[in-house]
Amino acid sequence: MKTLSRENADEVARHLAMAAQLIDDDPALAHRHALAAERRAGRVAVVRETLAITAYRMGEYALALRELRTYRRISGKDDQIALMVDSERGVGRADRALELGRSVDRAALPADVQVSLAIAMSGARLDRGETEAALAELEIPQLNRSRAFSYSPELFDAYATVLEDLGRPSDAAEWHTLAGRAREALGQVDEDVVLVEEEEFAVEQADTAEAGDAEADMAGAEVGAAEPVAVELETVELETVELETAEVDAVEADGAAGETAEADAPDTDQAEAETAEAKGTRDDEDADAE
Repeated sequence: MKTLSRENADEVARHLAMAAQLIDDDPALAHRHALAAERRAGRVAVVRETLAITAYRMGEYALALRELRTYRRISGKDDQIALMVDSERGVGRADRALELGRSVDRAALPADVQVSLAIAMSGARLDRGETEAALAELEIPQLNRSRAFSYSPELFDAYATVLEDLGRPSDAAEWHTLAGRAREALGQVDEDVVLVEEEEFAVEQADTAEAGDAEADMAGAEVGAAEPVAVELETVELETVELETAEVDAVEADGAAGETAEADAPDTDQAEAETAEAKGTRDDEDADAE
C-alpha cells in the first residue's frame, strides 16, 4: 500500500475492509469491492489475494486461480496453495490439482496451511475415485484426536467423510463426534488449554508472541497454529494507512524545514574569506602610510 498515493491508498483500504466484512454474509458485494480495489491497485499483492478469495467464494474458480497465480508471483508466498489446488478442482482438473499440491515443500508450510492443503488434495483424490488414497492424504501429524487446534474440526470432519465413503460408519461417527467436541471446546476456550470430559482433549490457542515459532508449525506442537486459510482475509486498517501517510508527510516536512534552515544560514566559509580579505586590505593601507 505504501506504493500508492495517499488518496488512492485510502480508497483501496476502504474497499478491502468492506470485502473482509462482507465475505461471509454477502460474497457478491464483497467481490465487487475487491474488483474496485483491483482497478485502483492491481500490483498490490493483498489486493489480488482478496480478489482471488472473493472469486473463489463466488464459485468463479478460473478467475480465482488466475488471481492466486498473480498473488503468488507478486508475493513469492505459497500460503494460498490449498486454495489454488481447490480451484484447479473447481475447473475440473483433478490431475493438475494433485500435481500442483506435490510441487511445494509441505514441511515448509505453516501447520494450518498444511492441513488445508491435505484436505484439498484429499478432495482431488476423491474426484479421481481414489478413496483409499484420499484417506491417506488426511493422515498427517495434525490429525491428533487428543488435541484441538483451530484447524482440527475441519480436518476431523474431512477424515470422517472419507471414512463414510469407505463404508466405515462407526469410525466416521467417532471422528464427527470429535469434530463437534473440538468446535465446542474452541468456542469456550478462555485459557491456553481446556480439558473436555475425561479424554484430555486439549484445546490450545496460538499466542501472538509464539505464532512465528517454528515449533508452532509442527504437528502436535504445544501452541496452536493460526486460523485456517478461509478466514485470513485481513481487514486493512484505515488508521494504519493514514498513520503511515502522516509519517511520510512528517518526514517530508522535516526535510523541507531543514532545507529552508540551510538556505537561510550564512555561508561560514564565505564570511571568513571576506573577513580575511578585508584585513589584508587594511594591512596594505597601513604599510603604504608608513
